[in-house]
Amino acid sequence: MPPITFMLSPRKLMLATLCIAVSWTMLSPANAAYPERPITIVVGYAAGGATDILARVVAKSMATELGETVIVENKAGANSNIGAEYVARSKKDGYTIYVGTIANTINRALYDNLSYDFVKDFEPVGLMATIPNVLVVNPKLPIHTVDEYIQYAKKHPGELTCASSGIGSSIHMSCELFKIKTGTNILHVPYRGSGPAVADLLGGQVGSMFDNLPSSISHINSKALRPLAVTTEKRVPALPDTPTFGESGVKDFLVQSWFGLSVPAGTPAEIVTTLNTALNRALESSDIKTTFKKSGFTAPQQPNTSKTMKAFTQSEIDKWASVVKEANLSAN
Repeated sequence: MPPITFMLSPRKLMLATLCIAVSWTMLSPANAAYPERPITIVVGYAAGGATDILARVVAKSMATELGETVIVENKAGANSNIGAEYVARSKKDGYTIYVGTIANTINRALYDNLSYDFVKDFEPVGLMATIPNVLVVNPKLPIHTVDEYIQYAKKHPGELTCASSGIGSSIHMSCELFKIKTGTNILHVPYRGSGPAVADLLGGQVGSMFDNLPSSISHINSKALRPLAVTTEKRVPALPDTPTFGESGVKDFLVQSWFGLSVPAGTPAEIVTTLNTALNRALESSDIKTTFKKSGFTAPQQPNTSKTMKAFTQSEIDKWASVVKEANLSAN
């Protein structure tokens, strides 16, 4: 008996091929339900600083929104470059997220040979929050105002120390800008995160710090640290009795630290959208709103999308490149 042959019309053949392709795509691991296992948020600083504090609060609320565990992992060093490089080289599957900060935009101008590109190697998810910096001193120092801080620095050139969370951080840049504007000689002492820097400030190993407000506010409230001024145009609700630098005689001294989530470039768009939706919903949670109010964080304006964060990041890169050049700074 001759073999039986089934002939399909070109149209039916095309439909059959399309059905097979769609079925294969739906079964592909790349399109499996996301997330289906724990997600890791990488912080480029040590535990205890503002970046770490914010990441843990947001991770908790995002876990609720995503229905999956969200872990925070600290990979400190090189002003967050170690953590950034780790995430940039991670799989593009949405399971490794980086907490980008103002430092990453500063680092592009500060370092000549970074092993990653914060623009090309990352896809923004969305902003988490912004915060001001606050100049705090160890209360053992005879300094109660910004003017007294300036006079003390001029009487003791190179002796007054200013701690930071790392070279190129907003804390460091605040100190450098202050030195330029006031003509003071203050010794910068970099640490691997705000946590250890604040610990030494409390212990008296260093004298001052332009710290991110959240990592210092509890010590300010307990009077373990003395606040002198905030780097905002207006006073902040969390510290209503602390003046701005403008009120203290140092004009145009405005520094806003910010924090956002990013994933490796090439991560599927639908995963980026899922994370962005979870982030924005998390920012509306009562837990986060309470934490923000107590710690001095400000939620980002809406719309808060991958596109808006990308535009914001580029504006920050342009801004800090000119500042680094003017201050003649380099981390090489």
